[in-house]
Amino acid sequence: MRAAPSTFLPEKARSVWRLQAFFESLLVALFPIAYGVLIYFFDFPLWILYSLIGIYLIFVLITVIIIPPIRWRRFTYDVLEGEVDIQFGVLIVRRQLIPMTRVQHVDTEQGPLLRRYKMADVTITTAATSHRIPTLSVEVADELRDKIARLAAVAYDE
Repeated sequence: MRAAPSTFLPEKARSVWRLQAFFESLLVALFPIAYGVLIYFFDFPLWILYSLIGIYLIFVLITVIIIPPIRWRRFTYDVLEGEVDIQFGVLIVRRQLIPMTRVQHVDTEQGPLLRRYKMADVTITTAATSHRIPTLSVEVADELRDKIARLAAVAYDE
């Protein structure tokens, strides 16, 4: 059995993931807020609001504090001559081997948060699906994109 991939994402990825999770958790905060507004207009039980706030705080603790370091520790990748090897997951760890002969194109992508931190995602597209290597520095993402594209072209020519 082949060894697991050995290239980790940059340490800054944990901070970016925490920030992304925090912004996403603000959407979940709409539930206790909406219930609080309903309490103001109607005579709903107050204990439900406290329960919703407690559930929200537990949700934030798990998604913002606990999961990003585990996700970072478990996400590794390697770009080899014949394939891209990616391993990721929090509770269930998955390992994907993407043959270079199946790669159709490679993209780099930056949202506003990644742009702020000078980071980018690399997306590898095959006929069946797309695979992501997230939160790399822009320089590493560009080098990786070019390397995968070059190796895929060589594999396709053979």
